[in-house]
Amino acid sequence: MGEQIAARAYRRRGCEIIARNARTRYGELDLVARDGDVLIFCEVKTRRSHSAGAPADAIDARKQARLAQLAEAWRLQHPQLMTLDCRFDAALVARDGIHWRVEIIEDAFRPGW
Repeated sequence: MGEQIAARAYRRRGCEIIARNARTRYGELDLVARDGDVLIFCEVKTRRSHSAGAPADAIDARKQARLAQLAEAWRLQHPQLMTLDCRFDAALVARDGIHWRVEIIEDAFRPGW
């Protein structure tokens, strides 16, 4: 559910959704989107409420390294996209009463590529 809500938020921003739950041999990326000449890899965290903390808090250095490895593996599977710049976002999807809300943090971290 969280990936679907985050994907909708990216589409509203004018982004193209390239993949949801994108598999590589190392694991899975939650969301891959494209905004012009930028390829976005988004880690989605779904929470019961916003009080559980920011999505970036859940993406420690170890998780960042893993996401960078997954993103690089995914890019190698899609060589036509290798020339695009990359950005790593985090999205927090949380229920606020009866409504779902999404907070997207652009450039949540930068891998050491």
